[in-house]
Amino acid sequence: MKVLALEPWYGGSHRNFLDGLSTHSKHDYHVITMSARFWKWRMHGGAVTMARKALEVIEKEGPPDVLFATDMLNVPAFLSLTRHVLSNTPLVLYVHENQLTYPLKEGVERDYTYAYINYLSCLAADRVVFNSAYHMDEYLEALPGMLRAFPDYNHLHSVQLIRQKSVVLHLGMDLRAHDLHAIKKTHRSRTHMADLPIVLWNQRWEYDKNPEAFFRMMNRLDDAGCSFRLILAGEHFEEQPKEFEKAFNRYAERILHYGYAEDFEEYSSLLHQADIIVSTAIHEFFGIAVLEAIYCGCHPLLPNKLSYPELIPSSLHKPLLHAPTLYKDEDHLFKILYAILMGKERPLPIETLREISNHLDWREQIQYYDSVLEEVTRTDSTPFALA
Repeated sequence: MKVLALEPWYGGSHRNFLDGLSTHSKHDYHVITMSARFWKWRMHGGAVTMARKALEVIEKEGPPDVLFATDMLNVPAFLSLTRHVLSNTPLVLYVHENQLTYPLKEGVERDYTYAYINYLSCLAADRVVFNSAYHMDEYLEALPGMLRAFPDYNHLHSVQLIRQKSVVLHLGMDLRAHDLHAIKKTHRSRTHMADLPIVLWNQRWEYDKNPEAFFRMMNRLDDAGCSFRLILAGEHFEEQPKEFEKAFNRYAERILHYGYAEDFEEYSSLLHQADIIVSTAIHEFFGIAVLEAIYCGCHPLLPNKLSYPELIPSSLHKPLLHAPTLYKDEDHLFKILYAILMGKERPLPIETLREISNHLDWREQIQYYDSVLEEVTRTDSTPFALA
């Protein structure tokens, strides 16, 4: 099939996802993108630019069999501007994140304009795909609350229509590319600075990943006599949380890497060096960075909430003979991490860790994405009933 893919925010995880999808699919993708800047303007005005580019492509190559768009596109606006050539073309909407349940900084009030664009896009799409069951359930449970806030004609029944055409497809990732940078990990003696266990942070340096709680935990462990080193990687922007600077001042001699890894080889090598990946996130619709680290051999310590429980096999929530992977609260995290760092608990074997993420490699996942695109071209869409 001919697939026309639309991504107004072509950067970071959105870019990696779309590149992997179009590269591994058996279908023929033509990708239309815009740079990953000014996200609010992309949601407002990006549809005009995307429509113009789409019409140029269609004039040269003919109409596609199916459209694939992400949540950064105002789908109704795009379809209205291309209706003379795309009125009968089904559209699959992939929801990486949404502006209704994404947590805000303290003191910031939510602008429901963008949440409503997401809602309208879900209504207009023929199939809505979420990147995790947690994400889908949280969004659909919050949607009635937003609609009830409007004075009348709030169409509460439309939530069920969206649910009926929604499915979950975990993100595909190019995990096996990390194999090129693998190193052999051995049990360390803990007798020398170079042999100390390495704790990894590879998530974004932003408030929703809760670096304050992470460094509070590391300080607590340090005060309790635990020895460790740190790798502090991950994407960050101009205004970075102050906790990272404080950590650099305290742990400078024990930090193996500080800042964004400039290329994939460096990033992958850092993941393979580390022993433990810790998340203290207050928000996680999926968790790419964590799953990459797990694949590279890092024992995960993750909150028992958000998307994490569905990504970790239930048999590994409380594994026999090895340290748990999910924690209940900060005290529980301290207890587990203290035991690992002091050599009283064993991390999961490398082979077991790889199996947690292995099925998410694009070579495994692409069949499910191709199937959704094929299915939507054969199935009548769920209409938006005005009753």
